[in-house]
Amino acid sequence: MQTTKLTPESILPLTCSRSGTCCFGKTVKLNPWELFSFSKEKKITVKEFRDLYCDFGGIQLRFNGEADKKGQQACSQYVDGFGCSVHLGRPLACRLYPLGRKIQNDKAHYIYEGDQFPCLTDCAEVLELPKMSVGDYLKGQEANQFEKAQDEYLMVMQNIADIAFELLLDSGLAASGDTKTLATWSVMSKESPELLAKRIGKEWLDCLMIPAIKSDNPIDFAQQHNEILLLKAQDQFGGLTTIQGFYKAAVTIMGVALHLARGLGADQQTIAAHWIATAKKHGAQ
Repeated sequence: MQTTKLTPESILPLTCSRSGTCCFGKTVKLNPWELFSFSKEKKITVKEFRDLYCDFGGIQLRFNGEADKKGQQACSQYVDGFGCSVHLGRPLACRLYPLGRKIQNDKAHYIYEGDQFPCLTDCAEVLELPKMSVGDYLKGQEANQFEKAQDEYLMVMQNIADIAFELLLDSGLAASGDTKTLATWSVMSKESPELLAKRIGKEWLDCLMIPAIKSDNPIDFAQQHNEILLLKAQDQFGGLTTIQGFYKAAVTIMGVALHLARGLGADQQTIAAHWIATAKKHGAQ
């Protein structure tokens, strides 16, 4: 699909008409800090929010509310006649909408999909409202903290994948002539979120999505979470001695990295292909 690239100075009809149409029929991915922010605003535990309102272990917000005239179901947090019931805790995807955000060469770029501004299909009335710059819109949406969380969790994702590399390359697994590990990584990158969640298992899903951390600072939250994940991997995999054990561990931890990638809205197939190519350069088959 064609994308339109924007700058912070780009002027667009970004003043919202508050019609609520964007709360229907969407796919909203979540990282662990966003899940925490939602639960805090909802005044329930992270586990309660995850279990009540999310799918696939917490990486996706559930859309199971009443349907609109198009048959699209509402977000689980949408209240008819009121709007978002947890507006202050909403994730980055909601704060950016209708814009998207891509990271290229360590720099963020804002885009929208298609050659026509997305809101015009269902909210043409926005053309009658004041226009504003992308930069002003993002400031008004208080997106900064949520962008920091997203960027920090991209680093956590890579750190988790690095554990999988160590299990493959430094354990003797790759040197043994193993060909299953990279093949399984490729398969996992194409699996449905439901199937990958089942493969990872409840214990790792809980560690990934509902860590026992309470911090309003997204960088601090993600860094604490990174340590928890690394310690869990060390505790669970540090005593392995068999090739089969290393294989199972490398598959599990790469599954965790790919599941987090999906929750971050990243293209897990492209990322997996890059990781597989890197492993091959270091002797894996």
